Amino acid sequence: MQETSHPEGFNKNILLFVVTLTSFINPFLAASVGLALPFIGKEFSMNAITMNWVSMAFLLSSAVFLVPFGKAADILGRKRIFIYGNIIVTIASLLCAIAPSGAALICFRFIQGIGGAMMFGTGMALITSAFPPQERGKAIGINVSAVYLGLSIAPLIAGYLTQYLGWRSIFYCTAPLGFVVILLAFWTIKTEWADARHEKFDYSGSAIYLIAVSSLMYGFSKLPDRNAIILTFVGIIGLYVFVRMELKKTFPVLDVRLFKNNKIFAFSNLAALINYAATFAITILLSYYLQYIKGFSPKEAGMLLFTQPLMMTLVASFSGRLSDTYDSRILSSLGMTIIVIGLIMLTLISQTTTNSYLIISLAILGIGFGLFSSPNTNAVMSSVEKRQLGIASATIGTMRVTGQMMSMGLATLIIHLFIGESKITPALHVPFLTSIKVSFVLFSVLCFLGIFASLARGKVK
Repeated sequence: MQETSHPEGFNKNILLFVVTLTSFINPFLAASVGLALPFIGKEFSMNAITMNWVSMAFLLSSAVFLVPFGKAADILGRKRIFIYGNIIVTIASLLCAIAPSGAALICFRFIQGIGGAMMFGTGMALITSAFPPQERGKAIGINVSAVYLGLSIAPLIAGYLTQYLGWRSIFYCTAPLGFVVILLAFWTIKTEWADARHEKFDYSGSAIYLIAVSSLMYGFSKLPDRNAIILTFVGIIGLYVFVRMELKKTFPVLDVRLFKNNKIFAFSNLAALINYAATFAITILLSYYLQYIKGFSPKEAGMLLFTQPLMMTLVASFSGRLSDTYDSRILSSLGMTIIVIGLIMLTLISQTTTNSYLIISLAILGIGFGLFSSPNTNAVMSSVEKRQLGIASATIGTMRVTGQMMSMGLATLIIHLFIGESKITPALHVPFLTSIKVSFVLFSVLCFLGIFASLARGKVK
């Protein structure tokens, strides 16, 4: 589709390093917070539902702002939006570290998500802009590996930090990395990419999109409350109005025609949505299981959870290189199939499940997710024109955070059905464990359906 420009004097490897470092920071923050939730909940007297909002606030704001910032990056410049996003995330991290209450922490996490949206919506577009098609899969694989490296190290480091220095140290330790990224981006990346600078920004479409997605995501996370049902319905209606409006515009904030006319783009994004919806809550659910049911310390839980993202990191870089040569459809679909096997294994956990069984299950999940993600992302980014790279990056990012939000929403809903809004106590361990197992059953079914979405995209050249 698009060809890549190579500005004189530009070092694409420096850009890859900067974006890759950013891709490490965000998942590190997300996974670290997931492990620390029991301690955060104890300090602020939060129940299981409220604790989950420390994670979901970040995902909600990311999902809401990704598409508008992706389009803004195509018009104003991808490097500019990328740097501003890093500044917001770094400042928000410091605010999270000094949060005086649970409500304040959730608010600061929401702000952090806005900065994350600016980074998610531009990082992959910057890489795709800088690297030619024959090298793109390798570069994307390295970047995706950084995501999984952040995920793999997070439980291990967060376990030690939380146990010995407290959960606030997680945010204090990540802020310096943000400053490094900002300085490197300012002083080493001199080139700017704004391939749609001639287009006008769609303010009305962005406003409707923000309202619709906010209503849908927030409402879905609060089900089965009556007001939540109303908000979810409002969100669905809002998205319908948004699609109808965007089809009539010359410069839409999201070119919905891509989903209609570009089969590879549409089904690759659908596969990503399903995949993240079926996998993101796994780490948090297992963190609860290990600390509440099995009695693990944060350090011990982190060491065991290290298995899945470690395998992701090893496989993602390799699968990215493979996608430069082999059909991404086959690689991604095989990865999704392996994930189903790992999820089915987790449906069988009990209070007496051995550590070896959990490690094998997590290793299988890691291999599957690593095999799926890099080829699927390469397929999306290679299926659009150069002027649409920002919105393509934002769209795949939106599928990711929307899927993550759905995953947390489904897990929260199931936990609510089994134990309500009660704090997790030994008296509730049996129904709580049942809610975790039911979540894994539902995720297995979702991921199985995702195999067919992945295959439906057709042959990827």
